Amino acid sequence: MTNARKVLVCVNRSSGGLERGEKEAEEIRSALADAGVDADVKLLPGGGITEQAQRAVDEGAELLIVAGGDGSVSAAAGVLAGTKTRLGILALGTLNHFARDIGVPPDLKEAAKLIAAGKVQALDVAEVNGRIFINNSAVGLYPLMVLDRDLQQKRLGRSKRLAMVVASVRTLARFGHHRLTLTVNDQKAQVDTPLLFVGNNDYRLDLGAPGHRESLSDGRLSVFVMRKKTRRSFVAACIRALFNRTRPDDMVRLDDVERLRVASRRSRLVISVDGEVESTPAPLDYKVRKGALNVIAP
Repeated sequence: MTNARKVLVCVNRSSGGLERGEKEAEEIRSALADAGVDADVKLLPGGGITEQAQRAVDEGAELLIVAGGDGSVSAAAGVLAGTKTRLGILALGTLNHFARDIGVPPDLKEAAKLIAAGKVQALDVAEVNGRIFINNSAVGLYPLMVLDRDLQQKRLGRSKRLAMVVASVRTLARFGHHRLTLTVNDQKAQVDTPLLFVGNNDYRLDLGAPGHRESLSDGRLSVFVMRKKTRRSFVAACIRALFNRTRPDDMVRLDDVERLRVASRRSRLVISVDGEVESTPAPLDYKVRKGALNVIAP
């Protein structure tokens, strides 16, 4: 791959549980150089990736490389979707589900070679009320757990794992259901559920590859509604999910969903979007944007 100017590489300084510095930046620069990519590597806080992605689009850059996890990739995708700027990924985060599902190698040197090869796929993204996401969004108990976890990490300095355990116990103490009105494409139904899950393309729940997606270009939302449960049965369902032994009566799968509206008696709903928690005005309008993101992939 040859370019008149250097390719910008946005590195999330603190992804993957590590604080990255110039040593890691030089490793990234070296791996890309060995593959034939002349790179300008910038160490950024997570919030800086959006700004740099917008600058790349404004300047007409052909390629932007993001080194980090799903949160970093999602931040860049929110800007690059619908533009001609291609996205290259170096999977250096704690969670790299998007990179895994599209076949990006976890090894830095192999990922650099893939970027240099330059093969592009037009992949789907999803959005909720205009906010782009690459993996999934949820309504119900999970966003509350994430919010509690993040507060513990910031205020108490707890590890992500310990904070999530504490958050899970606290959230279950406040266990409850959401009464939601779902409009799936053009069909309307009312549900009482502790958890609504909306994914970008089809998520597998079987034992072979739980949480994996075989395609990100089918133009469909993956929608699961957890059946109404007692606190005890909800905990049991979560434990089964942890050990990849989900039962058919735990979740209801809604098929062939292109558009989903989620209405509530509440004026705002707390939701998770690619692991970030936010309070969003109801109703929630989910949809797929087919082939909106140009990604370098095998």
